[in-house]
Amino acid sequence: MGKNAFVSALVIFLAAATLAHAQVVKIDGSSTVFPITEAVAEEFQKAKRGKVKVTVGISGTGGGFKKFCRGETDISDASRPITSKEIAACKEAGIQYIELPVAFDALTVVINPKNDWVSTLTVADLKRMWEPAAQGKITNWNQVRPNWPNAPLKLFGPGADSGTFEYFTEAIVGKAKSSRGDFTASEDDNVLVQGVATDRNALGYFGFAYYAENTKTLKAAAIDDGKRAVLPSAKSVEDGSYQPLSRPIFIYISKKSAGKPEIKEFVEFYLKNAPKLVQQVKYVSLPAQAYSLGLSHFQKGKVGTVFAGKPEVGVRIEDLLKREAKF
Repeated sequence: MGKNAFVSALVIFLAAATLAHAQVVKIDGSSTVFPITEAVAEEFQKAKRGKVKVTVGISGTGGGFKKFCRGETDISDASRPITSKEIAACKEAGIQYIELPVAFDALTVVINPKNDWVSTLTVADLKRMWEPAAQGKITNWNQVRPNWPNAPLKLFGPGADSGTFEYFTEAIVGKAKSSRGDFTASEDDNVLVQGVATDRNALGYFGFAYYAENTKTLKAAAIDDGKRAVLPSAKSVEDGSYQPLSRPIFIYISKKSAGKPEIKEFVEFYLKNAPKLVQQVKYVSLPAQAYSLGLSHFQKGKVGTVFAGKPEVGVRIEDLLKREAKF
């Protein structure tokens, strides 16, 4: 073996050895929270120069909590608060958790840019499309509104393990997971993006970041909650006018994992860098006070949730701050 080849082989061996002995932070859960956590993970791994490896999966909020409550992950990304059933599963397994809000999201309803008949959708329109009674019956656009075309209504949405699916159905239909089943479902939001972007008659919904990354191939609908029609944006989330599809999103940290130096360092890095990285990936960052409260709760090891384990719709940024301050 020549000298150069030997040096190259040695470099590869040392890099592999470093990676093999790297500390690992295991994260799974929401595809909505994924862009934020992925951005944080990339920056953190650069800062640690290979000493810590961060893995980020997308099993959906529900799928992520299943793994988390079995003790398989250190952190769970969640696009809704933990439910009573998940609280019980974690308790049974002896998993205590620290709940940290990291951003606000505008759950966005999208249509194809060639759709020239929709600009605004009412909550009633959306319910008519998505409620269980619509299955096999509401199959054309003109069945939602008579002045819309007699064209097939193609629906795309998150799967049943998605927190976005749960939140949307609670907000629109009135009961979490209450939905028609005859639509194209995926836990991967990019699949939903492509589905709507390639079909003039399609409609779908997902987190704002996936719309913001695809504004050339998607169009957002303004949502009318009975007061006025509002488009999703950072401003409409911050001022509380984008309702009922504005929501806080979270990470949950296993208290046991939080005792490991690499987890502690990662979470502190997350909260300190979230304001900048949240905006970079097109979500709405929380006020600075929220991140400092979160950091304090984490460092004090405050376990539990400020929610009651039941779905909630319409929580505004100021409401969340009040809860966190009292926690």
